[in-house]
Amino acid sequence: MEILNSRIIVRPSDYARTLEFYRDGLGLAIAREYPGGTVFFAGQSLLEVAGHGGGEQPGGFAGAIWLQVRDIADAAAELALKGIVIERAPALEPWGLWEMWVRDPDGVPLVLVEVPAEHPIRRDQRRPPE
Repeated sequence: MEILNSRIIVRPSDYARTLEFYRDGLGLAIAREYPGGTVFFAGQSLLEVAGHGGGEQPGGFAGAIWLQVRDIADAAAELALKGIVIERAPALEPWGLWEMWVRDPDGVPLVLVEVPAEHPIRRDQRRPPE
């Protein structure tokens, strides 16, 4: 199986409120719009806010949306200025990433992450040429 693309789809209880959160609150750029939905660029992924099929989901959203930012302190300040509640302030985690948590209007957790320059994620894992 070859995976060519991926996206995260959320089906919010209030489409307009969630659209405003991702577009205006987080400032994600729009990749495309279609009748009943908006697809945002989210780094190397896409985030689709669908205006259909929302409402109360059994068990809620079981995952989280992981968004890498360049500077976690700047992101925290920007979100605070926009009135977005920071559920968990930026903290350096034991695995070496700076993380901050917020929630979208339906309670979907978003993890905003800064990857320090010395973290293994930033290292070239390929073997050097022989």
